[in-house]
Amino acid sequence: MPDSSPYQIEIVPIAQFIPDQSDPEAPRYVFAYTITIRNTGSRPAQLISRHWLITDGNNEVQEVRGLGVVGKQPLLQPGESFEYTSGSSLTTPIGTMKGAYQMVGEDGTRFDAEIPEFVLAAPGMLH
Repeated sequence: MPDSSPYQIEIVPIAQFIPDQSDPEAPRYVFAYTITIRNTGSRPAQLISRHWLITDGNNEVQEVRGLGVVGKQPLLQPGESFEYTSGSSLTTPIGTMKGAYQMVGEDGTRFDAEIPEFVLAAPGMLH
């Protein structure tokens, strides 16, 4: 059954390893990720804040909260999208990220837009 809420947000993450900023001896593995946020609902909604759970290969979890993304709090009209690139570093060559964006609709409705879990992996870490 489709969700009948006028507020629908689709989130598509893409991650990549950044070898020239990484140092396995440190150990430090740096990743960039690009997130596309699309308003697939019927009403405008604004991204207010973010909440990330970043898990490394040792199951150590780092929790990150903050206002907006890359210094912005984009207001998305129906059909509009916003894309940004940011980064994360791990002490292991593999990990995951997931979380949620806290959104507010034009009528003041607050809701979370779930960020699907995605993998951070240095080359050769996954088959």
